[in-house]
Amino acid sequence: MTGRLAAVNLAVVTEAEWAGDASGRTGIDKRPVDGPVLLRVDGVAGDFIGERAHHGGPDQAVYAYAEEDAAWWAAELGRGIRPGGFGENLTTYAVDVTGAVIGEQWAVGSALLQITKPRIPCATFAGFWGMPDLIKRFTARAAPGAYLRVLREGEAGAGDPVEVVERPAHGVTIGEMFRALTLEPELLPRLLEVSDLPEPIREKVRRRLTGSRS
Repeated sequence: MTGRLAAVNLAVVTEAEWAGDASGRTGIDKRPVDGPVLLRVDGVAGDFIGERAHHGGPDQAVYAYAEEDAAWWAAELGRGIRPGGFGENLTTYAVDVTGAVIGEQWAVGSALLQITKPRIPCATFAGFWGMPDLIKRFTARAAPGAYLRVLREGEAGAGDPVEVVERPAHGVTIGEMFRALTLEPELLPRLLEVSDLPEPIREKVRRRLTGSRS
């Protein structure tokens, strides 16, 4: 299955009261750039991440959101949403991001990426959009986009193909994981079947299933 990149986006540093970082700065406002960008194990070259306690790191090195899902929101809200409007590094086209399987590998440009987890909406996202109820609405929609780790560093640019080169057999998708972690806890046991589940998520699932508060 092959789609393509509609855009590659980098942050414009924004200072705002709603920014999650203690310094009041955020990189959620991402905008398309010309030419290829280096995707590194520790993140996207030239990008800015404000609140590193909850964003960035190897399991969240790259964030992808589907152009088709952005179009749904644009119609729902009656306003245009440009690439990068969800804070995504990669805006995809003809790629089933919500249906991507955890551990699935994508060849993107000269890089090799691996699906790790869905994006969970935060107050910074709601502040950026100026929508106090965005977290509730985004959660209900359950098309959260996907974080990816970088297995092989390389460059990617708008128009590059996105090819699914490996897909685990367990079948647990970004959408299913998102619903398990938010509105449908009965799905949590399914997540423990995922060999490539990020360890912090695995520990969170175990705590919830045992009722531990630690």
